[in-house]
Amino acid sequence: MKKTVALVLSVLLIVALLAGCGQSKTEPSKLRVAATAVPHAEILEVAKDVLAKQGIELEIIVYTDYVQPNLVVDSGEVDANYFQHTPYLNDFNASNGTHVVSAGLIHYEPLGLYAGKTASVDALSEGAEIAIPNDATNGARALLLLQQEGILKLKDDVGVNATVYDIVDNPLNVKIVEIDAAQVASVLKDVDLAVINGNYALDAGLNAGSDALAVESAEGEAAQYYGNLLGVKEGRENDPGIQALLAALQSQEVKDFINSTYNGAVVPIF
Repeated sequence: MKKTVALVLSVLLIVALLAGCGQSKTEPSKLRVAATAVPHAEILEVAKDVLAKQGIELEIIVYTDYVQPNLVVDSGEVDANYFQHTPYLNDFNASNGTHVVSAGLIHYEPLGLYAGKTASVDALSEGAEIAIPNDATNGARALLLLQQEGILKLKDDVGVNATVYDIVDNPLNVKIVEIDAAQVASVLKDVDLAVINGNYALDAGLNAGSDALAVESAEGEAAQYYGNLLGVKEGRENDPGIQALLAALQSQEVKDFINSTYNGAVVPIF
């Protein structure tokens, strides 16, 4: 009798465990992603609909800076972030001891040079002020764009490591005003020209495809080097949820949305 009872209890336990496993597979998963508002959170809204069809809930947490999104991924508070390119991420990890890595590339945002008090590059006068982002990677991109437009010249081969100390020729003695990337658009009316990140330009109602005096060329390595990525904590790149999120962000629905919404200010690279 005792053996019979034990056998029945064992069978019931196995059934319960199997039922529990089956239930967990059908329960919708949830992912939390940190992003800046435009275009990243907007693009994530499209991916959210794609994931919902798979029973995965996506919570989008919007930040207004470039620091917190990496800190909350590294701490495990959120599953991923979407706001940055590889050079910025590498610099951030090196400076902060974080371990955030790329799970894949989504899009490219050409940096744009916009008119402030001066209407064009040709109209610049002696001592003109040009605002650029103050972080190392975007600041270097901005200086390279100014060199591209003939405003200044940098040391040979400094490339993406360029700083204001690498300026070797400045015919008009323009003053480079370094400002937090999120604030550059807000000072546009106070400076002659400004180099603004694509997402912050969109936030300010500007579009690199239609409003900028000049943009970075999308040819060559720039699009890949500065492609905006899905950031995750090191070791989570192949998690099923992360892979589902990456697939949603690289879906045809997202590509169509980017192409029809941003008029060249955001370019899909998948």
